[in-house]
Amino acid sequence: MALIVPRGRSAGREGRVLKRVDAIASYFKFSERATSLATEARAGLTTFMVMVYIVFLNSGILGDGFGLAADDPMRIALSAGTALIAGIMTIAMGVVANYPFALAAGLGINAIVAFSLTARGLSPAGAMGVIVLEGVVVILLVAVGFREAVMNAVPLSLKRAIGAGIGLFILFIGFANGGLIKSGCSPFVPLPVCAGTLVTVSFPTTIAQFVFLFGLALTIILWVMKIRAALVISIIVTTIVALATGVTSIPGTMTWSPNFSTLGQFDLGNVFTVLGPLTAILVIFAIMLTDFFDTMGTVTGVAAEAGLADEDGSVPGVGRVLMVDSVAAAVGGLAGVSSNTTYIESAAGVAEGGRTGFTSVVTGVLFLLAILLAPLAGIIPSQATAPALVLVGYLMFTQVKDINVGELDDGLPALLTMMLMPLTYDITVGIGAGFITWVLIKVIRGKVAEVHPLMWIVTLGFVIFFLQAWIPQFLPK
Repeated sequence: MALIVPRGRSAGREGRVLKRVDAIASYFKFSERATSLATEARAGLTTFMVMVYIVFLNSGILGDGFGLAADDPMRIALSAGTALIAGIMTIAMGVVANYPFALAAGLGINAIVAFSLTARGLSPAGAMGVIVLEGVVVILLVAVGFREAVMNAVPLSLKRAIGAGIGLFILFIGFANGGLIKSGCSPFVPLPVCAGTLVTVSFPTTIAQFVFLFGLALTIILWVMKIRAALVISIIVTTIVALATGVTSIPGTMTWSPNFSTLGQFDLGNVFTVLGPLTAILVIFAIMLTDFFDTMGTVTGVAAEAGLADEDGSVPGVGRVLMVDSVAAAVGGLAGVSSNTTYIESAAGVAEGGRTGFTSVVTGVLFLLAILLAPLAGIIPSQATAPALVLVGYLMFTQVKDINVGELDDGLPALLTMMLMPLTYDITVGIGAGFITWVLIKVIRGKVAEVHPLMWIVTLGFVIFFLQAWIPQFLPK
């Protein structure tokens, strides 16, 4: 006997569903941006697939920098926290700003936290404290409309050099984690502290090194073939190879319950004590610049690709985008997973037709579901994530093509900025050298009028930063 469903009840359910779909379409302006629920959902899934690697890569970078063992439960917590904050802030971006931008722990800043800040003597919690302070500063700058002013003060060549230099820094870390290069000091520390050979090349002789080379080759092949989720596929396949060759192993016991023990793991009290007031301020400023330029380049580029930017390149309602991004920076530090920022991988979703914030909502929900994958972080070796670092570093370095290296005013400061970041293992040193050199050349060439007033203030701060160990001997005791 067939079950007969009352027509009225079925129609009522369909009506409620249609009303919800209409409400979503109205809120996110589907008709105005010529898109649909299905298109936005597919775009959100695409963005997630090309970004989910950060759940494992961020825990790998922070775990290695903090000296965590491969099977340390804190790595699982880092992965879970990474997915949680990425999910929450990406959903916030979609709902508040209505743009198809996804956020997650920023590559570059997480390397600064893991290696540069800890090398200066900060604990992992202290390094996260720096990120919280940077995020609060950025929020205040956005609130008063000052963020654009600071960005406009720095010349375009230095903005691009900062991005390219961080790319070299990440690439350097990738090869170090892969075991192909080693420092005369262990772990890597800034040059003034290092008395040994700066870098030595270790030709592949171990299985672990060959696993890294396999992963690097696979990553390049997948990327060249334009395979979506290339980094995710590479990390998974290389991990399988590492398991088969004994480079890594599956823990005897694994717990699949959520582990959010990184939440609240930050320390503001020792930031200025350990670093010193001036160094702390300049380090925060350097990270702020990195956050500024990365976000602005991503937002303007992806918005233009989506056809959502004005003719002059400005992005309507960009204030809401910047506010969510700024809050994400502070929240990432509060959660102990590093600053979260808008990802250029958002362009993948745009290429699939994503035009509204609903794309971000879908991506964010998928990140929340990815929390269940966090226990796998303990299995993934650095040899599997290092190839992704090399590729991401290269992609960031490509900004160098837009620097006028033939012009001394731009070329030399840019070169010093890019070169000193990986050589000193310190982002701040690279930015400071670039700023000072750029201003000095302008003064020598009689182009003082081209120097923005804010550049004078910041450059003076960097001069004091470099001389801080030398100045006290001339001060009265």
